[in-house]
Amino acid sequence: MPTADLPNIKAELFNAPTASKVFEAPASEHPARILLLYGSLRERSFSRLAVEESARLLEAMGAETRIFNPRGLPLADAEDASHPKVQELRELVQWSEGMVWCSPERHGAMTGIIKTQIDWIPLSLGAVRPTQGKTLAVMQVCGGSQSFNAVNQLRVLGRWMRMVTIPNQSSVPKAFMEFDGNDRMKPSPYYDRIVDVMEELIKFTLLVRDRSDYLTDRYSERKESAEELSKRVNQRSI
Repeated sequence: MPTADLPNIKAELFNAPTASKVFEAPASEHPARILLLYGSLRERSFSRLAVEESARLLEAMGAETRIFNPRGLPLADAEDASHPKVQELRELVQWSEGMVWCSPERHGAMTGIIKTQIDWIPLSLGAVRPTQGKTLAVMQVCGGSQSFNAVNQLRVLGRWMRMVTIPNQSSVPKAFMEFDGNDRMKPSPYYDRIVDVMEELIKFTLLVRDRSDYLTDRYSERKESAEELSKRVNQRSI
């Protein structure tokens, strides 16, 4: 459609997506870098065990993984961002190309532990947006019957953080029955679902990581940047 038929559009900023533009970036050869976060500080944390099982699967699929231990991370804004645990988390987020967020469901919601980790991840660090365009898989463990409250809330947060949240997800009911005495997950359909989720996460990460800048490039932001540049260039005095 010619832009003459779109009077509200700035033609010089209009950029119609094409397949060639989407796929023109060469594919990276390094392993997919996945950061995993869990939402409990219990000595035997089932969200941590689910994350550890997920990391084993991801590594078997060729990924490089890091698991962040939230113990010692202060509440958001209770300390300065220079706190060592905050710096550790933010460096891992910047390193990653995809993430796994796994929370227990407590009082029908995600835990404060997982929310605190997400709250310490800013939408921008200078000119860098540490989460935009990265992939995300969401999971939860339940003390009782299966629920999806936590994963639904994590999906909202993933969208807010401008992440590419994959369609598949995992919710493990009665998690205390799904792990053996060696803290390994027992064979079950719930285990198979985690395999599915990790497989899908790797696929989406490989698909997105080399073209996330293009996929998240927005007309409104190009327009805003152009207007700001014009104001700076045309200002009468400094």
